[in-house]
Amino acid sequence: MHTDTERCVRAVQSKDARFDGWFFTAVLTTRIYCRPSCPVVPPKVENMTFYPSAAACQQAGFRACKRCRPDTSPGSPEWNARADAVARAMRLIRDGVVDREGVPGLAARLGYSTRQIERQLLAELGAGPLALARAQRAQTARLLIETTGIPMAEVAFAAGFSSIRTFNDTVREVFALAPGELRTRASRSRSTPPQTPGVIALRLPYRAPLNPSNLFGHLAATGVPGVEEWRDGAYRRTLSLPYGHGIVALTPHPDHIACRLSLTDPRDLTIAISRCRWMLDLDADPVAVDDQLRTDPLLAPLVDKAPGRRVPRTVDAAEFAVRAVLGQQVSTAAARTHAARLVTAHGEAIDDPEGGLTHLFPSSAALAALDPQTLALPQSRRTTLTTLVGALAEGSLQLGLDSDWEKARAQLIALPGFGPWTVEVIAMRALGDPDAFLPGDLGMRRAAADLGLPSTPAALTERAAAWRPWRAYAVQYLWATDGHPINHLPV
Repeated sequence: MHTDTERCVRAVQSKDARFDGWFFTAVLTTRIYCRPSCPVVPPKVENMTFYPSAAACQQAGFRACKRCRPDTSPGSPEWNARADAVARAMRLIRDGVVDREGVPGLAARLGYSTRQIERQLLAELGAGPLALARAQRAQTARLLIETTGIPMAEVAFAAGFSSIRTFNDTVREVFALAPGELRTRASRSRSTPPQTPGVIALRLPYRAPLNPSNLFGHLAATGVPGVEEWRDGAYRRTLSLPYGHGIVALTPHPDHIACRLSLTDPRDLTIAISRCRWMLDLDADPVAVDDQLRTDPLLAPLVDKAPGRRVPRTVDAAEFAVRAVLGQQVSTAAARTHAARLVTAHGEAIDDPEGGLTHLFPSSAALAALDPQTLALPQSRRTTLTTLVGALAEGSLQLGLDSDWEKARAQLIALPGFGPWTVEVIAMRALGDPDAFLPGDLGMRRAAADLGLPSTPAALTERAAAWRPWRAYAVQYLWATDGHPINHLPV
């Protein structure tokens, strides 16, 4: 979008927050870059130039605006709506892969050479993977500096910097303030009481509107006891992370999601935030989605009644695949019971002083070692589950942010016991395909019949062609016509 100068100028002059994260405005006279909704008086048109990423702005010598804080804007929705190499690379960079594995690790995950990945990212984002990762490290550092009392040396390494000197230079260059000045400035303006030691509290921004009913309702109603819970108006769950584990509490508010993170290792902050945003689909563009779905006269009333529905996803694709198998042809309550038994028997126990979370969901390696005869499942379901976890453990099946959606579908459908429903629900909620569709789902067929839409899978699929590429969101609107607990915030 940043190449459409006229459209970008209109967005900046109208301070349109819908475009935050789509592009960034760099001001040639002040050498500052802003988000489109920056509250200051817009600069003259001839002094504006536009970049597709904060990293490209920083690489061109611009520093972040202290008023609008462009580093805290929602991410571009484009990367979650595509499955090409650039989009998959951006999802992995957001997940901290470059910090942990370097650019060669990023390229290996995508199946390309390092040179190809750098060339593609430069062409589309104006910055290579190192610059993009550096911008993310700067954002993480700012969060730790402003919201915790962690010593600066620990902040530097937790944010992913290789040295304190690099950390200091980057923070000064990006924010035009030294790390100590950032912390002093934040403490002067902080009106909230001191935070609980060991807990990081922050706000997760999103593009309005956001309807929390089906999003948090689904996560709470299908939550696995011991791993997830709804407590005091917040969805809480445990997280398995590269350097340790964590517990997150997410509370919906009218203009943000309140996030409280307790981590055993602060180096996991970047990936924890990334996975929470992914799970809640916070980088979506609800206006574009809803406008497309409104073109169907039978869907339009559902969209108008409760716009901004998101797709409830997961923090771990492999975990969700296991839970999808456990949920085949059984009720939500039965699926939770089966999953809870697996967690108790094979999950790692943790301590949760603030609630009732007791375990991490077991890893694929742990589940691959289980005795199938201990599973209270039909023999065919046992075979499906053990084949799945075996493929995940040995690496022949890889599900995650870097998955090629069509390749993953083909691999899943080849496994015994995997039909279209299981494959599509994994594609929708674990892999994040916004066009995943469930025409054979019982709830979908009931909703379609009630609305006057075709209720047979083939006819409904034909009708849904007009909803592409947002059929996964149409599923949320159709499911919401039912009174099932997944569609309502818990009391």
